[in-house]
Amino acid sequence: MASNPGGSAAEEEELTIPRASIYKLLKEILPSNTRVANECRDLIVNCCSEFIHHIASEANNICNQQQKKTINADHVLLALERLGFADYKDDAEAVLRDCKAVAAKRRRQSNRLENLGIPEEELYRRQQELFAKAREEQAAAEQQQQQWTQIQAAAAAQLAQSQENAEDDEDDYS
Repeated sequence: MASNPGGSAAEEEELTIPRASIYKLLKEILPSNTRVANECRDLIVNCCSEFIHHIASEANNICNQQQKKTINADHVLLALERLGFADYKDDAEAVLRDCKAVAAKRRRQSNRLENLGIPEEELYRRQQELFAKAREEQAAAEQQQQQWTQIQAAAAAQLAQSQENAEDDEDDYS
């Protein structure tokens, strides 16, 4: 990116894309026996950031010329052409189609209930049945817990009575 004479190094660092992503791309693209110097990696990261900045700036100019408030894919594609990167346009359009397909798939998955073919009333009825069953199971568990507590209390009382009787018996023999 263009250097910012008034900005700090930290601010400029924030304007770059993640280095790890670029390093991973390099590793995937280059043969496994190729080594890349650290200076070269940093240069590639800076070039990528500058390229993105250049394309985004031109897309913004196109957006403003068309009196739009949101940059869209068409603006970016036109920016590629205007800046002399028309060779990348087909690849960019292919990636755009892939992104749209993934987004459409996510939307379809989020509407799974609508695609089940079960009317909403039936789904509501089933839900209420499950709630009723859960309440019955909860009530049964609470009743069992209450019975267990009563059994423990009776056993504790019986033990206390036995101990009291044992103490009385000891007093009688003394």
